[in-house]
Amino acid sequence: MADIKATSLGGVPKGTTAQRPTSPSVGDVFYNGTLGYMEIYTSQGWLAATPVKPGSPTSLIVTDQGAGRSYNNGQASIAFTSGTDGGLATSYTVTSSPGSFIATGSSSPLTITGLQSSTQYTYTATATNNFGTSSASSASSAVTATTVPQAPTIGTATNTGAGGAVSITFTANATGGSTITSYTVTSSPGNITASGASSPITVTGLTNGTAYTFTVTATNANGTSLTSSASNSVTPVNAVTVDYLVVAGGGGGGCGSSGNLRNGGGGGGGLRSTVTATGRGGALESSLSFTVGTTYTVTVGGGGTGSTSNTQLASVGNGINSSISGSGITTITSLGGGGGGNGAQDNNSYLAGASGGCGGGGAGSAGITQTTGNAAGTTGQGYDGGTGQHVPGSWASGGGGGGAGSQGGNGAINVGGAGGNGVAVSITGSSVTYAGGGAGGTHAGALGTPGTGTGSANTGGGGNTGGTSGNPGNSGVVILRATQAATSTTGSPTYTTSGSYHIYKFTANGTITY
Repeated sequence: MADIKATSLGGVPKGTTAQRPTSPSVGDVFYNGTLGYMEIYTSQGWLAATPVKPGSPTSLIVTDQGAGRSYNNGQASIAFTSGTDGGLATSYTVTSSPGSFIATGSSSPLTITGLQSSTQYTYTATATNNFGTSSASSASSAVTATTVPQAPTIGTATNTGAGGAVSITFTANATGGSTITSYTVTSSPGNITASGASSPITVTGLTNGTAYTFTVTATNANGTSLTSSASNSVTPVNAVTVDYLVVAGGGGGGCGSSGNLRNGGGGGGGLRSTVTATGRGGALESSLSFTVGTTYTVTVGGGGTGSTSNTQLASVGNGINSSISGSGITTITSLGGGGGGNGAQDNNSYLAGASGGCGGGGAGSAGITQTTGNAAGTTGQGYDGGTGQHVPGSWASGGGGGGAGSQGGNGAINVGGAGGNGVAVSITGSSVTYAGGGAGGTHAGALGTPGTGTGSANTGGGGNTGGTSGNPGNSGVVILRATQAATSTTGSPTYTTSGSYHIYKFTANGTITY
């Protein structure tokens, strides 16, 4: 050990910093010539024994303490080493950047609270005694404050129809600085829960017929968020309410004779709906209740074949029925439109074509020598066709086919009867007219005007437009809508949405399951 000489101050040893005693005891004093002041040995090491403020703390180490901390109330522990180049400190202060959150205490470590979630902070420390405060330490390394997640934002609770099951949507919010590992939805009443990694989450085991609301929480490594606000109220059931439009295939147009177009127009297919009053003044029909998990069959009727021979009975031109069928429901069937009657020639006197059929299948009877009367439609599906007219040896005109919305027009001098109008239905969210009747023909003059709805898909059959072959009827259509999406379909229906409705438009045979 270096030679320590006593000072003139009562035998106090002196020397340089390197010459301090190597095994001092608390209370030992030493005059440090390097620093120029008296030192005393303390539990913190050699410190100035003269009126000197403390030295700056060193070696800051930060530990995030996010477990159980609420969102935007993070906590960090800051450990440090007391400075050894000044007086004895009586307190320490740690300050964050950003935010200037502080903590004060008498020893290391110190804990700071109120930190913002997912924010990186650095920290500095100062020491204080009766003679002043040290300069700030060097900044610590940056450490991110973490907490539990922010509460999710509740979305919409929707009945799945699966019997005691409801689907709940929500929006994830801030993670709290730590990855969210799961979300939990809880019912009220019952406190029935379900967990998942993302929205939506389906809660099962609910009681059908009981109204429920739902809340959601988020969980990460630090714990679980506050609870979201409550969802809308929803009552689980095991069935789905389904609206429908069922339009059958239209009847084909009749045939003239020797190129003369005195045929009857084909009738529009029968029309039934829960959205608009059905054909021929029928009432609004009741929605269907589909059992969840049950497959229902959709049949879409084709149009009737146009008559190609004036001796051919018009019934071959009838449209094909459309329907919805399956377990637990009454089958909904719309009847195919009747085929238009044929014109004929008798003793060089032109005879009128029979009237066109209308909404009911088989309504378009042949009547190749018929000059009066008309084919009957089906109540609640479509109207009667018009009557064909003729003057022997002069002219003949066929009647128009009946439509779902009005009766077909009668044939007149050199003008075929107009087709009956269809019915406008808005099941898809926009108005479309279906099931109009086809126009009647004439041997000389103008073809009748088709009924409204014959110019769009899935409507009634048309009259002849040339030659001796009648126009075929158009195919039918089946449209289903519900507030729940189907789980599967066949037949490639067109899927659209309108408001809260999921809409499936079938133009070919298929199935649907909710």
